[in-house]
Amino acid sequence: MINNKKLNSPLAQLIKNEPALMSVLKDGDLIEARLLKKASRQVYFDLGSFGTGIVYGVELTNAQTIIKGLNAGDSVSAKIVDPENEDGYVEISLSEAGKQKIWQGIKELQEKGEVISVKISGANSGGLVAPINDIKAFLPVSQLTTEHYPRVDNGDRGKILEELKKMVGQELKVKIIDFNPRTDKLIISERETASQNIKALLDNYKAGDVVDGIISGVANFGAFMRFTDNPQIEGLIHISELDHRLIENPKEIVKVDDAVKAKILEIKDGRVTLSLKALKADPWEKVGEKYKAEQEIEGRIARFNPFGAFVSLDEDIQGLIHVSEFGGVEEMKKQIEEGKSYLFKIDSVKPAEKRIILKLKK
Repeated sequence: MINNKKLNSPLAQLIKNEPALMSVLKDGDLIEARLLKKASRQVYFDLGSFGTGIVYGVELTNAQTIIKGLNAGDSVSAKIVDPENEDGYVEISLSEAGKQKIWQGIKELQEKGEVISVKISGANSGGLVAPINDIKAFLPVSQLTTEHYPRVDNGDRGKILEELKKMVGQELKVKIIDFNPRTDKLIISERETASQNIKALLDNYKAGDVVDGIISGVANFGAFMRFTDNPQIEGLIHISELDHRLIENPKEIVKVDDAVKAKILEIKDGRVTLSLKALKADPWEKVGEKYKAEQEIEGRIARFNPFGAFVSLDEDIQGLIHVSEFGGVEEMKKQIEEGKSYLFKIDSVKPAEKRIILKLKK
């Protein structure tokens, strides 16, 4: 059924005369509105060539503070809620317009790649929180620079939170990397602010280069090394690249402030992967000259794991005795103790797999 009232409305007549306006005025648009008149249940605004805007109902309540400060003739930003309601007015929102302008500003900041300062207001185990123009922004742990990255043993979430809480109140330089106004999601990154400068510095290096550095941090997954000649550059030495032997804790090999040489394995997206192991002689290359099948040898139980026990045969080489030799983990721990030495028989030597299989000499 055709609504004659709507067809004869001022806006309908205006669109009839100026059809191009139909494609311009739509839900969600921002527009300048000039106050015409305040009434008890509605407020009217002049929208220029688009007709008369109206604020009423819930929106009138939400925008009460804004409207209270307006006098006839004053202009304010408004958001189009309905280009034409049943009474022929353009329904507008003043409260949503302010928020939309903030999101538009955030979009411009992201598109320009601008660096902005934020003050950290909160922390959780996943990252930090900071306000940007009244919008709560989230800075994930992964988006912190290596300088601020919480380096805790075993990835303990409680300890990570303790470290992050220390940053509340600090100011950080960040970039906006993602946002979604509908879900109020705003993600920022500290790491991105340094990436361009770091990438430029990394142009002077390539995979295979050997560099001097200082161990700047140790975590359960590896160690961080800051380049001596370019302290802004910090690379990661994964635990598997610290030594040829299997280690449980990087602190077995390095500690903070150690001076080391490392080989660059990869440079990608402003990140550097390093290796200490690559510069060390591989003891497994000549292991066949020292250890042979059927040989009896004394070894110290280094540590247990679900599939057996690692046995230190010398400073660099560890053998493995499988849990099946005992019938189960509990039985294994009854027969051998961590830190104690026992006599073993070598079952097989596999240098290519870096593995020596042992049996307990009964």
